[in-house]
Formats: sequence, structure tokens, C-alpha cells
Amino acid sequence: MSRRTRVTSQDYRRPHRPLPVAALNALGRAAARVGGRVPLTEASLVAAARRSTGLHFFRDTSFREPLRRLVASLEGEAALHPFGRLIARQGLVRVLANRLRAEALRDRHPEIDATPVTAPVFIAGLQRTGTTLLHRLLALEPALRPLLSWEALNPAPLADPAPEPDPRVRIAEIAERSLRYLAPDFFAIHPVEAHSPEEDVLLLDLCFLGTTPEASQHVPSFAAWLEAQDARPAYRDLRRWIQLLLWQSEGRWLGKTPHHLEFLDALFDVFPDARIIHTHRDPQKVVPSFCSMLAHARGIFSDRVDPLEVAAHWSRKQARMVERAIAVREERGPEPFLDVHYLDLVSDPLKQVRRIYDFLGLELRESTLESMRAWLAAHPQHGLGQHRYDPADFGLERSALERTWAPYRERFGIAAE
Repeated sequence: MSRRTRVTSQDYRRPHRPLPVAALNALGRAAARVGGRVPLTEASLVAAARRSTGLHFFRDTSFREPLRRLVASLEGEAALHPFGRLIARQGLVRVLANRLRAEALRDRHPEIDATPVTAPVFIAGLQRTGTTLLHRLLALEPALRPLLSWEALNPAPLADPAPEPDPRVRIAEIAERSLRYLAPDFFAIHPVEAHSPEEDVLLLDLCFLGTTPEASQHVPSFAAWLEAQDARPAYRDLRRWIQLLLWQSEGRWLGKTPHHLEFLDALFDVFPDARIIHTHRDPQKVVPSFCSMLAHARGIFSDRVDPLEVAAHWSRKQARMVERAIAVREERGPEPFLDVHYLDLVSDPLKQVRRIYDFLGLELRESTLESMRAWLAAHPQHGLGQHRYDPADFGLERSALERTWAPYRERFGIAAE
């Protein structure tokens, strides 16, 4: 390993904090003592979204209950520092503004809701199982249509028609640079790049029914409430966002997020002809690696990061995701699924790509293969730094992980790393 290769910090309880951000937090705490906190209420968020867009009408108001529950959890549990509170508010207002713009756009273009979503493809595996690598390779196929990071932030155009250049791209580029500044280690774990494909769980967050909040913040009451909800309304909302995106740029939808693994029943109810690429990796690597990633993410929003709490919540959550996915697979049978193992993927990515093309009924052209080879050459493992983590940092014991995950490993023939 080169001396210049960045190695991620394992000091999770002391998140990286640039001096200007630390100074802003100090000022924010002083202001809060005299009642000057950034507001996080449903009314203030909705009002801000209406001001920013000049629009007022929410046709579908089902988002209000999950928004209220999320805000209550952020207020009571997340221990947001002042700058994290500001970031959280901006994100919530952005979601509401997108909902307003999307409804206005659908009023002007009723054909959006008639846009077909035919045989969509979803990459759904546990976190840290190669889903990002696979997603970015398959996104090079011209017939497939991924969600790009700049679209994930603002799927609804800022104007109709969208101007050229699209200002949403510039917004995402600024967001990428900001994240690099706030959490440089995060890019060694999961790069978030404005022009690259991104997870479509961010579209589920547009109705406040996604799992991104519990990944990036300590919101246990919201997470528990979310698990008890029927996920089908969220996936119906997801379909409408996909239709809006396909109306802007057509193709066969290529989605990707571990979130889908927990809700395959709802996914198939809404997308009955979906094809699922299910990725697998040794849980001894998956669980601590993802806990480390989340600890880095939570440090962006809060000074209180408890690695043991992160592991307690997400090791249970990941087991639940797999149990629910297996139940759906037993009910559905093998036809809509293709299994891809992480070790096979990293040892010969293009061999697995060929398997996937056969599964999807796509023709793999030499020009696409060349694009994939070039991408692989330009993105070597650890190219943005080495992700270092230790299961002991999260109170994870090898023997306990083996007991929990033995049925999963046996069912899918998952090799140890």
C-alpha cells in the first residue's frame, strides 16, 4: 500500500470536524441558549418549501405523518449539532420542494403518470456486498437507465422545461465537494459523486419512508415505527418518481439499494415483472464494514456517535433484511432472481456481468465491454483510500456472528474471506 493511501479513522467517537464547522457549532449552541435554534417543525419545513418554489399544492399529503414522526425523532433522539441540524433541515425542505415541483409538473404533463416501467432491474443485497461496483458497471449499458446522483437530490426539474445546463448538476457538484470537506474518510468507504449512479432508496426518502435517516442519524423511534408500516405505499410513490425520471430520460430502469432486500414483497406488488440481482458476501466482513460506514456518516450530523449502538441496531436490522428476503424468495421461486457472490465479482467482474446480461436478456456489445474495462482500470480498489475497521470496535464477536448468519451462509454457499 502506498504511503499516500488514505486510511480511514477508527476513532468514531471523535468525528472529523473542520475548524470552521466547529466554530459554527459553537456559535449555534450559544444562539440556541437564547432561543435561536434552527427550526425543525413540520409547519416551518412546509412553509420553507413553499417559499423556495413559489408553489403551494401537495396533492398527496400522506407524507405528513412520516415527516412528523421523523422530525420528532430527530428532535428527541438524534443529538444533532447545530450544523448537522441545519443540514437536516435543508434536506427535509429539499424533499418537500421536490414534491411540490413534481405535482406541478404532473399537472402540466399528465402523460408522466402513464410512462411505462417495464421489467425494471434492481440490485438488492446487503450493504458492502459489491452492489455499488456492480451498479456502476451495469450503468454503462446504454439500454439501462440508472438514477444519477444529481437526479437523486432533485428528481423534479427546477424549471419546465429544464434549462441547459441543468442547474441540478451544479447543485450536486457543490454537495459532493461539501461532503468531501465534511467527511473525507467517507469517500474511501462509499464515494458519492455527482455524475455517478446513486441508490434509489433516496427516492423512497421523498415520502419519508426510506431507511436513510436511521443510517445517518440516531432515530430509533422513527426506525421502529417504519418497520411496522406497510411498505406498499412507499413503493407506489417510488414508481411515480421512476416514471418522472423515465419521462425525462428513457430506458430500462436500473435500481440499486440494500433497502429493497427488506421489502421485496412490496417491490413485487408494485413491479411484478421486476428482476432482482441478489449480491452476497461473508457476513463477518459485511456487518462490521457497514457499521463503520454508518459511524462515519453519523459523525457528519452529531458529536455523539456510539459504535455499540450502531452495531446493535444494524446487525439486527441486517439479519431482518435477509430473513424477509428469503421468505419472499421461497414464495416467488427462483425465476426473478440471480445470485452474485462478492468474491466472484471482484475476482472477475466481467464474467459476472456476462451472467447478468444473459439473465436480463441483454446483448453485451464490445463497445460496452470496453467502457467497463476502462471504468475498472480508472477505479482500482482503495483508489480513494483504504477502509479500515475492527469488529471489536462495535462489540461484534466472531462466534456470535457465525451463529446468527450460519443459515444464510449455508443457503447461498457463502465462502469465508
